Amino acid sequence: MKKLFLLLLFSTYFISSASSLDREVISLWPQAVPGEKDPKSSPIISPNRKGDTTRIAKVTDPTLTIYEPKPENKNGAAIIICPGGGYSILAVDKEGYEVAEWFSELGYTAFVLQYRVPDNRKGALQDAQRAIRYVRATSKHRGIHPDKIGIMGFSAGGSLSARASTQHNLTLYPPNDAWDTQSARPDFSLLIYPAYLDEGAQNTLSPELQIHPDTPPMFLFVAADDKYANSSLVMSSALRTNKVPFELHILPYGRHGYGMRPGSRAAETWPKLSKQWLQLTVLK
Repeated sequence: MKKLFLLLLFSTYFISSASSLDREVISLWPQAVPGEKDPKSSPIISPNRKGDTTRIAKVTDPTLTIYEPKPENKNGAAIIICPGGGYSILAVDKEGYEVAEWFSELGYTAFVLQYRVPDNRKGALQDAQRAIRYVRATSKHRGIHPDKIGIMGFSAGGSLSARASTQHNLTLYPPNDAWDTQSARPDFSLLIYPAYLDEGAQNTLSPELQIHPDTPPMFLFVAADDKYANSSLVMSSALRTNKVPFELHILPYGRHGYGMRPGSRAAETWPKLSKQWLQLTVLK
């Protein structure tokens, strides 16, 4: 009964957040979800609303919620947004819908990825690869340049974006359809207070993050007092060593998990800096 209540609560929220605003929602896996043991179902929302944040507690049917820009503003670039939440939940409004709304106002076609949680890093990376392939496969239809498709994430979503950027050549699931004939390589990446990038020996770069010449350019932003700040430092060092273009910004204060809500200097700073970086890197 409790589970039914949570499902109904989520459905009410989801309709008010997406459908009532005419947002298109795409199921990434129309057939079976690779490696998923639980049956497909609507996402379950957590009753924890701390910080006025909606937290999705379980995803078994990964989706993309699409934020189209106004035709007169459309710039031909797309960005897939991965909310954070420690791979346990998705802070889907603060680090997803609100960010997508902002990007769409700038002219980007924005996609909020609901990847599999809880505790399914492999499934999350499969979902990210599939999302990139979907956007590239449908780019002509949506007026998107196929070489201007990026990924970004916050905290664990930043980890996922980094993994998608460095492991795009890995075959993680059997091809399903024409979408999977497309490249899973993002053309650019933005990592906003990323976590879990320093899981190597003595907090060095996580071994799974193999930086190579084909790694896309990256924008990284973090506060020095963020407990996960080392992730940005080791990633930036690896990018520099491998001569991959990147831009790193570190503020002295800000901690972690601020999204882009007003009232925090960090939250108000990274959007301005990332906008400039995107103009020089992607829209040039």
